[in-house]
Amino acid sequence: MYGDMTWADQPLARRDAFSRIARATLGVGLLPALSHCLEAAAATPARARNIIYLMMQGAMSHIDTFDPKPGREEQGETKPIRTKTPGIVFGQHLERLAGLSERLAVIRSLSTETGAHEQGQYLMRTSYQMINSIRHPAFGSWAVHAMGRISKDLPGYVLVGNGNEHPGAGFLDPSLGPVPIADPTKGLENTKRPGYLSEKSFTRRLALAEKIDRDFKERYPGPEVQAYNQLYKDAVRLLGSVDLQAFDISKEKPEMRARYGESKAGLGCLLARRLVEAGVRCVEVEFGGWDMHRDVFDEMEEKGPQLDRALATLLEDLQDRGLLSSTLVVLATEFGRTPRVNENAGRDHHPGVFSCVLAGAGVQAGAVYGASDERGFSPARDAVSVADFNTTIAAACGLPCGKEFQAPNGRPFKIGGGGKPIAAILS
Repeated sequence: MYGDMTWADQPLARRDAFSRIARATLGVGLLPALSHCLEAAAATPARARNIIYLMMQGAMSHIDTFDPKPGREEQGETKPIRTKTPGIVFGQHLERLAGLSERLAVIRSLSTETGAHEQGQYLMRTSYQMINSIRHPAFGSWAVHAMGRISKDLPGYVLVGNGNEHPGAGFLDPSLGPVPIADPTKGLENTKRPGYLSEKSFTRRLALAEKIDRDFKERYPGPEVQAYNQLYKDAVRLLGSVDLQAFDISKEKPEMRARYGESKAGLGCLLARRLVEAGVRCVEVEFGGWDMHRDVFDEMEEKGPQLDRALATLLEDLQDRGLLSSTLVVLATEFGRTPRVNENAGRDHHPGVFSCVLAGAGVQAGAVYGASDERGFSPARDAVSVADFNTTIAAACGLPCGKEFQAPNGRPFKIGGGGKPIAAILS
């Protein structure tokens, strides 16, 4: 709310230089005043240092990807292929991932009651149902809150995608929200000082802004005002930092960029690797287009290989750089799709059962947990809730998932939603 104050509306050139960055919550200012949470996190041995979270928006079909049903009518035109894990098959479009199955932990028995996209994505990201009275934090915000920021200049949490309806930091400090990168090829925009403004003039205007703000900050002291002020300081510091190069994928060798491919998933995964390598705690990559009510088999011919190439390359690249042992890679989606193919050769919404995947730090490689029934309609054993899944992620990161956090309205919340971690896939 402080961004609407009169002084901020003045046409000062400083706004042209960094107001967008600050408004996007670039950098992390003061951590929320929940010190007991930080103490609990510090007492827990950290497993994953970084998180790369891939959100398949639109509800990815489990039957056409990680949970095929060979010999069943429901399988349709997608052929199952063998993986390196004995007895486990994937959909034909995940050929490279099938060859890397010994590095994956596949959960085939996720289930939810939420069959709407916005609500399903919100639940997957926050572990809580969407309600009007409060906005819950996304997992990345919880991670930075509990684990802290790695780099003093780079933000702790970055979102690669359009960010529409993303819960952000929820009731946590706004500085813990993700910095949005709409286009991986453009990186972080508006990071250069205007050409007409010299460094001396820029510094003088910053000092003037500080003087104008001083009376207000003295009159209304508090963590929210301080956090807002810190956002601007962090934004200015990043303007002059060499770490900005982490956002520029043009710095990559052409052969590396070719390995990832030019899809949104590929470019997003490449940027994610650069960012965690540079010291960003959590990077979320959105990859939409999975809402396949029509022509699911034709659509899978495009989307499947793009995901396969992007994720397989990401895992190989992280391994080659020695980062996979400290980075947890999450592949998630909001729910599954119907086993029955509809009259438009598509699959409809199906929250009854779906699949997600973990890989890297904190999880068992080559694991397959749970199973759907013979049709892929509901869990057959070891059903997993969204809260169980997210609590497993929290445990893999060494986060205090059993600790209660109090929201401003006095209600208690837990990282991961208070679910039961899947011990069988934790390392």
